[in-house]
Amino acid sequence: MRKDRAFDEIREIVFETNINIHAEGSCLVKFGNTHVICTASIDEKAPHWLRGSGKGWVTAEYGMLPRSTNTRIDRESAKGKQNGRTQEIQRLIGRSLRSVINLENLGERQIKIDCDVIQADGGTRTASISGSFVALYLAIDKLKKNYNIEKPIIKNFVAAISVGIIENKVCIDLDYSEDSKAEVDANFVICDNGKISEIQATGEEYFFSQEQYQEMFKLAKVNIEKIITKQKNILNLN
Repeated sequence: MRKDRAFDEIREIVFETNINIHAEGSCLVKFGNTHVICTASIDEKAPHWLRGSGKGWVTAEYGMLPRSTNTRIDRESAKGKQNGRTQEIQRLIGRSLRSVINLENLGERQIKIDCDVIQADGGTRTASISGSFVALYLAIDKLKKNYNIEKPIIKNFVAAISVGIIENKVCIDLDYSEDSKAEVDANFVICDNGKISEIQATGEEYFFSQEQYQEMFKLAKVNIEKIITKQKNILNLN
């Protein structure tokens, strides 16, 4: 079991904002040794399927740099296509962010989120969601000021955390070594009002009980509240 922290203790989580001078919103997020650069770019044109609807859109792209892992991985652009894991993660990020955005108040424009993993040690998707929200908040804040938009665009804060079961023990915020041996792997995306955006839970050739699920959910909710407090602190909202 863990030697560096308790089973219910998250890694050190850090948000650093405005790390890119070009993007409308940017954030470097660190979940322990997992580091992700998140940028938010505003496109004044909505996707073609939304033109004339009065609604905007938020979408996300995700990728891992070649030496973000212990052995070099090839760039997906060199292969000519994204793998299934990449597509699944970036869709999760996009869904999570859209769940807290009023797309009508955003207007007919699109915000594109880019998540680039520069160092991976487990939990890259949950770190990406948590950091992307900070970048998105900064971009929307700039948009509202530039266009004198008074209507609320952001409905809630949102963050994510991983939870797993290792040797029949529920553990929060798994690093890579823990994730690779977990019997159950779950990711929780929860808003600051306590409502759920998304839950992914998989038994890796194991089953888990309703009681274990409730324990995972409770642990995730408590720690996502801590992450959202950190988000608000870096945005000077507390």
